[in-house]
Amino acid sequence: VQLQAFGGGLVQAGGSLRLSCVASGSVFSINTMGWYYEAPGAQREKVAIIRRDGEIEYGDSVKGRFTISRDNAKNAVYLQMNDLKPEDTAVYYCLGIMKTDSDNRYWRNYWGQGTEVTVSS
Repeated sequence: VQLQAFGGGLVQAGGSLRLSCVASGSVFSINTMGWYYEAPGAQREKVAIIRRDGEIEYGDSVKGRFTISRDNAKNAVYLQMNDLKPEDTAVYYCLGIMKTDSDNRYWRNYWGQGTEVTVSS
């Protein structure tokens, strides 16, 4: 099972980016999916998560600017980022809390490889 994230890049302040993440492999079931970011020298922090029932949580710094969504049929989660600010610069990691075909007893956290977002002022 792996999560592949893409869509990062360099953008000017005030611009937009859309991140995508797809889970592939022997996925049995996915509960929560989401995005975290890790700025240089800082801890990984929550950007947004979306549960299987559609419940959403946003980090305080992105409320009103970012929108998370998911497509359960595609095992995918998306993050629309608008009005980007230089402080949004970080590596963004996709999270999937999943069960696999080989062990569907427990939910486990799986992380994507990270996609870099750089916002210039």
